[in-house]
Amino acid sequence: MEFKRIILKKGKERSLERYHRWVFSGAIDVIPEALSNGEWVEVYSGQGKYLATGYYQDANIAVRIVSFQRTAIDDSFWINKIGSAIGIREKLGFFANPFTDSFRLVNGEGDELPGLIIDWYAGTAVLQSHSEGIKQSVEIIAEILCRLLGSRLISVFHKPSYPHHTEEPGVYLKGVSRDMEILENGLKFRINLEQGQKTGYFLDQRENRNLVQKVSAEARVLDAFCYAGGFSANALKGGAAYVDAVDINPIAIDLTAQNLESNGFGGCYSCYNGDVLKYIQETDAEYDMVILDPPAFAKHLSSRHNAVQGYKRLNATALKKIKQNGILFTFSCSQVVDKVLFENTIIAAAIEAGRMARILYRLGQPADHPVNIFHPESEYLKGLVLQVE
Repeated sequence: MEFKRIILKKGKERSLERYHRWVFSGAIDVIPEALSNGEWVEVYSGQGKYLATGYYQDANIAVRIVSFQRTAIDDSFWINKIGSAIGIREKLGFFANPFTDSFRLVNGEGDELPGLIIDWYAGTAVLQSHSEGIKQSVEIIAEILCRLLGSRLISVFHKPSYPHHTEEPGVYLKGVSRDMEILENGLKFRINLEQGQKTGYFLDQRENRNLVQKVSAEARVLDAFCYAGGFSANALKGGAAYVDAVDINPIAIDLTAQNLESNGFGGCYSCYNGDVLKYIQETDAEYDMVILDPPAFAKHLSSRHNAVQGYKRLNATALKKIKQNGILFTFSCSQVVDKVLFENTIIAAAIEAGRMARILYRLGQPADHPVNIFHPESEYLKGLVLQVE
């Protein structure tokens, strides 16, 4: 198969020579006529040197790179790429863990498949396509998963994220919808694949939730942006005295209540459906531990300043509600807010709140969410654990 050629402006080949996975639209000199969204292309320097193969998108990120060598995009390509990702998870013991049966199977750029997310939920693979190129390939991806995973694979669900996943329903490419209950850190969680956020659950916080379990004994805990109650359940398993779980999404609150009840924590928690910042501002309660895990405040550079101000305001407000020597778990999943900027924002929040604090842990994403060493944007999750004086 011969691919159309995209030619870069002079000097714009340097990022690809350093194996970065994105070509921005401003770097392109020549785009072939009649090039369609999702079409596979080869990228060349202005001097005619082949650089990489990827797929095109009429967007700021114009090409997502899947290979820096000429390659056919056929069954062998998908088998090699997806098989490599599965092999890493096999080697790390994710499939054999008796206490956790759900994890990320393919992590976009981190697994050299930009735009593709596959999460594994106890036998169900949930595909999320973050670009038209991946969206057009989901049927062959599902077929390759069936070949590689065999009888372990019960169903494959495609949950599109491009262009607007809320406008297009998901579809089962293998199997049918089923009640979904997963196991994480020895706890049971009912999740909603079809209507839930992301692929249904936030698997990237698994190890950080386990850390909460280890340090929550006898604590009064606020789990802000609780979603399905993952942090709440781990806190209670760790011996927390009481948890207040808050989320603006009523589906999330229902899931949290179900999950805490099913794990035997009745009477040890309250669930509140409402705006998190307003709740923290108005509550009279003081907490031994506060967990802040908000959705991404910024998805583009243009909104980064407002996001930073939002993180600062939220954290400063929360810090004022923490008892002396209490603990703050605080996170950002905004890709455009890097670790240094996030940490500086939390420092500014502590100054505004008038609270002394020390960093106990710097947190990130687990091994099933690998970071491509040449693509720092794939390291999106960052967190801090503070002891507040």
